[in-house]
Amino acid sequence: MRRVFGVKKEKEPPPSIQDASERINKRGETVDEKIKRLDAELSRYKEQIKKTRPGPAQEAVKARAMRVLKQKRMYEGQRDMLYNQTFNLDQVAFASEGIKDAQQTMSALKSANKELKGMMKTVKIQDIDNMQDEMMDLMDVSSEIQESLGRSYSVPDDIDEDELLGELDALEADMGTETESEGVPAYLQPDKEPDLDAELNLPSAPSGHAAGPNRQNAQAEDELGLPAVPRASLRG
Repeated sequence: MRRVFGVKKEKEPPPSIQDASERINKRGETVDEKIKRLDAELSRYKEQIKKTRPGPAQEAVKARAMRVLKQKRMYEGQRDMLYNQTFNLDQVAFASEGIKDAQQTMSALKSANKELKGMMKTVKIQDIDNMQDEMMDLMDVSSEIQESLGRSYSVPDDIDEDELLGELDALEADMGTETESEGVPAYLQPDKEPDLDAELNLPSAPSGHAAGPNRQNAQAEDELGLPAVPRASLRG
């Protein structure tokens, strides 16, 4: 069947803007080279015209120069046309890239918009406000709990601070005036024995002859406490 009807040829894809721009640039480079060659030829003809005398020879050189100049003008026109085409292609390419960027931006925005709508369905402003109010209440209750737990059980609430300050000053004065013995504070020293005679106001013992009879009685007694026998009676 393929031999009878043949094979359908596939169509070539249309050239892209970049391909067309590269092709035009190559043509422009070719035209620029031709213009350079014509400029060099014109320079040579100008030198010949200056060296030849007026006459048929000079007129022939001028005719050749005019023909080269016409070719140069033609190539310059083609070059300008190619430059204009390249400029138009660059504008189209820039616009095409801009449209592609816009399409991608719109696609991204649509996707983000859809995702944002789905997220906003699960988040409500009223729920956020209620949660904030609950958090504020919980923080207040927590502060009250901490304050209640931080109270002291043994300290009454009606203590006068001025009275406490007065007692503190008096305690400092007592500590400053107390006597110390070998570095031991007075309140750590042993207590002194009380003076009973001073407390009972008893009279003091008599001095002088009062002690004489007692001494004589003590000498007249023997070791057993009995009256001693005089030595004279023992001899008789």
